Amino acid sequence: MFAKALIRALLAGSLLGLLATPAAAIPQLHRDNGVSRLLVNGKPFLMLGGELGNSSASSLDYMEEIWPKAGVMHLNTLLVPIYWELIEPREGTFDFSLVDGLIKRARREDLKLVFLWFGSWKNSMSTYAPSWVKRDSQRFPRSRSVSGEAQDILTAFSPANLNADRRAFRALLQFIGDVDRRRETVLMVQVENEIGMLPSARDHHPLADAAYAGEVPDKLMAYLREHKATLQPELRDTWADSNFRTSGNWRQVFGDGTAGEEIFTAWHYAQYADAVATAGKEAYPLPMYVNAALNRPGRKPGEYPSGGPLPHLLDIWKAAAPSIDLLSPDFYNPRFRYWNDRYTGGGEALFIPEMRFDSDVGAKALFAFGHYKALGFSPFSVETGRAPATDNLRRSYALLNQLAPQLSASDSAHRAGVWLTREKPQMEFSLGDYHFTARHELTLGWSDGADADNWPEAGALIVQTGPEDFIVAGTGVVLTFDSDQARVGIDKLSEGEYRNGEWQAGRWLNGDQSHQGRHLRIPDGEWQIQKLRLYLY
Repeated sequence: MFAKALIRALLAGSLLGLLATPAAAIPQLHRDNGVSRLLVNGKPFLMLGGELGNSSASSLDYMEEIWPKAGVMHLNTLLVPIYWELIEPREGTFDFSLVDGLIKRARREDLKLVFLWFGSWKNSMSTYAPSWVKRDSQRFPRSRSVSGEAQDILTAFSPANLNADRRAFRALLQFIGDVDRRRETVLMVQVENEIGMLPSARDHHPLADAAYAGEVPDKLMAYLREHKATLQPELRDTWADSNFRTSGNWRQVFGDGTAGEEIFTAWHYAQYADAVATAGKEAYPLPMYVNAALNRPGRKPGEYPSGGPLPHLLDIWKAAAPSIDLLSPDFYNPRFRYWNDRYTGGGEALFIPEMRFDSDVGAKALFAFGHYKALGFSPFSVETGRAPATDNLRRSYALLNQLAPQLSASDSAHRAGVWLTREKPQMEFSLGDYHFTARHELTLGWSDGADADNWPEAGALIVQTGPEDFIVAGTGVVLTFDSDQARVGIDKLSEGEYRNGEWQAGRWLNGDQSHQGRHLRIPDGEWQIQKLRLYLY
């Protein structure tokens, strides 16, 4: 039965390759066998990414020192800012020399690019808008706080602001399409960056006040009625306070507290981002996403960027921004699994475009690609990372590069991921007829560091390739096995590597390394791929 499923998956992959003919010649998202994939040149592509710091890509000369670092860390994709102020220094006059230089050099380095549009907003603020926008606040008005004070944030309620942004964005996508169509160097585009209102839950510009006093749009009310049973709990609870009113102004439907104000903010930011994305797709329809600065426990809207594509607002963004393909989390807090569960709870694809670049980032990458079938993963400011972090990512990405063909062929039922910490040193999962228990290797007490207050994070990615066969790639994990049918033993276990897609076996591990067939073990501090065959007795 497994063999038939695998053949169907492989045939589906072949069919995808035939369907994505050179005539299409543009990266695209496709969902098949429960897994969302990014197709590049007609084939599934796993983004092993790294995001640059905000200013690094503003100079081609500065970038000269960065390109080699990407190769050392086994990146295949760089996430690179594109700055509105640099491509349109004078209104209506565009300069794409920087964009052109980045694309050409990425091709020479055999790298793909994801462009981050720093347009109207970057981390809520409008610091990357051109001078001719910044200096004309009459024509391009700013948001206002609850006290009426102007903020360095373009208001989302101004048609002039929106029209200027989407005109520039469309010109950018037109240029990318002109120079990159059929080459597919640029894979995706991020629309704005960490959108959200500060320091209040909503904008208090007169245009915003007028909109807030108006009726909730029919489009939003229709979405809420249709999806009432599956709405995010925070949104449903806020709507429930009005006894699920189906018409009225924003206060009447969602109350006059900050929760209702944030829903209002989210709707208008999402509509703005959707209009920008639509203009770009009219020129060159690349996949597009919006990223979110995650809120922290106990913070109120406005204390964090209010209205961004946060989990409790995903329904608002889905209703308002159908041209946005992905809503993605930026991670700077420890609740990695919680937030990913929130973003994928409705079956949505996961892309992690920004992650704190620390010495445990590699384990999270393995977990993201294994457990969540992520499209891509990208630590932030990879060009400035120190040795522990860069080495950790390099070793993780080295394994993932080897496994890319297997991951492309597998469906969701035949893949799993493990992420373990001292606080949560164990997890369980099942693949086929086998149940797995994964434990942090330091729980064995055999290695130095088991008594330390802090343990390195451990992670693994497991791919089932046959009824009894598995590939395990990771660091610091111990796997044991069980079945409902009988006792489980290890038939064969070897370490090795994939070279040009072919398995090259190294040591056989059926003795001490597997504790005489009791477990599969990858020691803490080591990064390995092991092939496992189980049997029942």
